[in-house]
Amino acid sequence: MPSTPWRRRRSTDSPRPAGRRWAGRLRRGGSLARQALLVRVGRRSTETSRAATATRAEVLYTGSEPGLIRTLPAPGVPLDTTPAFDAVPADEESIPATIPLLPGEPTMARRVRFALVNACTLSSLGLGLFAIFLAMAGRPQIAAACLIACVAFDGLDGALARKLGVASPFGAQMDSLADMCSFGLAAPVVVYASLAGRVPPAAAAVAAALVAGCAAIRLARFNVSPKDGRYFSGVPTTMTAAVLALAVLIGLQPLPGFAVLAGVALLAFAMVSSFPYAKLARIIKLPPWLWLLPVVGALQDVRMTFVMVVATYLVSGPIMWMRAKRA
Repeated sequence: MPSTPWRRRRSTDSPRPAGRRWAGRLRRGGSLARQALLVRVGRRSTETSRAATATRAEVLYTGSEPGLIRTLPAPGVPLDTTPAFDAVPADEESIPATIPLLPGEPTMARRVRFALVNACTLSSLGLGLFAIFLAMAGRPQIAAACLIACVAFDGLDGALARKLGVASPFGAQMDSLADMCSFGLAAPVVVYASLAGRVPPAAAAVAAALVAGCAAIRLARFNVSPKDGRYFSGVPTTMTAAVLALAVLIGLQPLPGFAVLAGVALLAFAMVSSFPYAKLARIIKLPPWLWLLPVVGALQDVRMTFVMVVATYLVSGPIMWMRAKRA
């Protein structure tokens, strides 16, 4: 049979055998199908990853429709199996979950004891505020006496909380805030008022600001650090405030004003240092003959004995740190 023009054109243009031509067509068709499938799968995976990212990033999101709130899934529930939105009526009032201030059985007796402990903390806070007012009125010595009372109430609330069995995280935070007011703010203001006329106001202001800043750092570090029953890491704010208040009460007029400023700055840096300082319980257990030395010294010269006792305590931290490094 004579070949048609169409067949002659195909045989001229495609010299390959017919089997190879059909195989090429099948390969091209399979490639196109695979590409279309990959595009659809890629789009789905992209949309899924975007939805998961949005669910993780948004903790609480009010959608375009009223009453729809996006929330994170509960712990242990996979993100992919959690619905994106929880239908909550917009007019329904939700009550947030609260943590009880007093852990344990909320009996009336425990509540009274808890209130008594927090009353001591608030008394320390109020006395610190009163000390600021007295210092601003030009009566730094009476303000220093209020600081000594703050120290007493600060030690009393912790002892009562442990004794009465009402210690709580709320009480610890209250105590820290009261310490910042009484020892981190009131004590520097009292020191600033006591140095009026002895040193330049700018120098006194810098020393007071240094005490306040170091006290804030010291309290924040104490709240997040592990507790040691034997030593403090740095001089506590309570002891620093007590030293400053006693220095104002007994009066350090014989010392130059800049020497007093240097002592205030040294106390501030000692608060934020990492040197170990013995707690009061370990100091009380010292041999009795060691207690006789400051007593005899106070009978001779109270001011010099006070300075020597404070200097000895400040030096004890670096000494114990060096001994621990050598061991």
